[in-house]
Amino acid sequence: MSAYRQSPFANLTPVVKNLLIINLICFIPFVILSEYSYDNHIVTNLGLYYFNSPNFRVWQIITYMFIHGGWTHILFNMFALFSFGPILEYSIGPKRFFNLYFICGIGAALFQMLVQAYEVHALIGSFTLPPNLEINDPALITKIQGIYGVPIVGASGAIFGLLVAFGMLFPNMELMILFVPVPVKAKYIIPVYIIIEIYLGVTQFAGDNVAHFAHLGGALLGFILIKLWRL
Repeated sequence: MSAYRQSPFANLTPVVKNLLIINLICFIPFVILSEYSYDNHIVTNLGLYYFNSPNFRVWQIITYMFIHGGWTHILFNMFALFSFGPILEYSIGPKRFFNLYFICGIGAALFQMLVQAYEVHALIGSFTLPPNLEINDPALITKIQGIYGVPIVGASGAIFGLLVAFGMLFPNMELMILFVPVPVKAKYIIPVYIIIEIYLGVTQFAGDNVAHFAHLGGALLGFILIKLWRL
């Protein structure tokens, strides 16, 4: 290939490249299976459930990061990984980048579970469902079913950790944002994005099935790690 038409994948760093490949391979079942089969075989086993849910398995804290619920979901996450990952990996090294990605992803899962535990306790006065608990309020039943029966999937928690790390290490780098006609510095974009996630997580609009607190957990871990590493 001509040097003037270099492949956009030519400068991918090792960890980013392998993460992209693994995520794309794990997305293949979504493409080839029916929605019913995908949800019942892949998501049920590999998506992350609340720790007291009968569907919870320990490995889900890792595997949920590689399962995505649709084209928009995976394209957004992989585009962010492709855009910000190589710069970060070059800057902090493959080992630290690997640790950053997975610690933020795991931290996002645990933070989401912590918020879910708070919600369950606020609803029934316990972090777990008592065996003989009777609930007659339909609204309360719907909320409990949402926490226990809906899994979390996607790499967004890890990606938010990368975004925060990028904003801390390269605060003055200018970025182009969709629908914004001028470049904006990272130190302005990332905090606004975090504030939006906090707002959406607290307000909990009807029909919003995004795990905003998982995003915030990943962002928090990204901030803590960059501070601990004194980068």
